[in-house]
Amino acid sequence: MDVERMARLDALLDRQDIAACIVRFARGMDRFDRALFLSAFHSDATIAAGPCVGGAEALYDWATGLHEAGQEATHHNLLNQTIDIDGAQAHVETYYLFVGRNRDASNWVAGGRYLDRMEKRVGHWKIALRTNIIEWSGLVPTLPLPFADWPGIAANGVSARDGSDPSYLRPLVNNRPAHVPE
Repeated sequence: MDVERMARLDALLDRQDIAACIVRFARGMDRFDRALFLSAFHSDATIAAGPCVGGAEALYDWATGLHEAGQEATHHNLLNQTIDIDGAQAHVETYYLFVGRNRDASNWVAGGRYLDRMEKRVGHWKIALRTNIIEWSGLVPTLPLPFADWPGIAANGVSARDGSDPSYLRPLVNNRPAHVPE
């Protein structure tokens, strides 16, 4: 394989590892999975998110407390991403859409960008510095969850903020009987 192609493949693998790191952060936050969340950050990382400025452990403790008190479910949706790699350092901008189903029967929606300086240390890309830019926010009324009252709808599991969430099941199985609505 030629040198140019190998360099492009290495860059593609780095970009994939960086994107997977950002997903670990988001999933770790939404599932309250501390180990997964922390795996996205170097141990000496600094994060500035809302009023919290500190390390990853402090951010996790503060944010999960905030989300546990305020929401029964959260989704950190990752959108457009720009990754500029320079050796073992990368500057990453990731647009996000946050949605939280609040305990008071409203929905909180916010959008912004994560600005990350990532570093590849000992072969692994992780966040070394993060700034969270919140660009807009609002509340929208809650509607009933579609099909929530359908008999057996929860047989494959229900959303949970821990290891009981269906996304952790291996192998994933279907426990619902065949049914096609007329």
